[in-house]
Amino acid sequence: MGQDHSHDHAGHSHGPTLSTGDSPGARRSKERAILVAAILTGGFMGAEVVGGLLSGSLALLADAGHMLTDFASLMLAWFAFRLARRPADWKRTYGFDRFSVLAAFVNGLSLFAIAAWILFEAVGRLRDPHEVLGGLMLWVAVGGLVVNVLAFWVLSRAEGDNLNVRAAALHVLGDLLGSVAAIAASLVIIWTGWTPIDPILSVLVVLLILRSAWAVVRESGHILLEGAPAGFDARAVAADLEANVSGVARAHHVHAWSITQERPMATLEVDLAPGALADDVRRAVKDRVRETTGMAHVTVEVAERSGDE
Repeated sequence: MGQDHSHDHAGHSHGPTLSTGDSPGARRSKERAILVAAILTGGFMGAEVVGGLLSGSLALLADAGHMLTDFASLMLAWFAFRLARRPADWKRTYGFDRFSVLAAFVNGLSLFAIAAWILFEAVGRLRDPHEVLGGLMLWVAVGGLVVNVLAFWVLSRAEGDNLNVRAAALHVLGDLLGSVAAIAASLVIIWTGWTPIDPILSVLVVLLILRSAWAVVRESGHILLEGAPAGFDARAVAADLEANVSGVARAHHVHAWSITQERPMATLEVDLAPGALADDVRRAVKDRVRETTGMAHVTVEVAERSGDE
């Protein structure tokens, strides 16, 4: 049985690892956005720690702890972009793009650790209420809200489909919600003196954060496990090729995965119908897969079927 093992890489380079959906300028824009957000977050973190200790507010201390991990997470995300600039080599033929997905996965898991700490502290505060200085808490929380709004705005403008940026934005969104909760709690304490509102609102913020954190962990974990890109059904792709591409007798061994969320790719094998030309079929298959799935990087192996098949 004659075989044509052709691996056409048209439209994709194994040089510098740029996602197919991102230009170098877009990559640099996302990298700058994360760095700006990290500077804003790290700069205000110290003020929240001091404010939380002086006011006795768990909401502020929880937000400060969250900002600390946010700063570390944002720097990790920034480093992932810097590392992804490095070109592919013989050891890492896809380059370092996947590190950004790993950073998103780690950042998502860190949100669960933060949530567990806040819940533990909240239960302790509800059992043994502490005095909280509502006025000081309010001013620090307002400052935190301004910083987090700026950081979230910077990241949301650059997010697109990048999991790394989205994970960083979720960290900052968690801080933003924490600042809102701290403002609400401080106002209740100022007006009523009821301090349990502080840990209660902290728990509500945690529940909101966990939902988003799970989405990031699930998506990044799916990519790390070489799962098929969203909307890609190998069975449907094979059936579509057999039904709509002239010269394809059978499509099989269809595999799809993503290096990053923006960089999907697939490989597949097709058996030629009698009289079909391998080069023509291969081009038609690649065009059809691109048309139906939007996937630009498709490697096609073409084989001629023997007479007894």
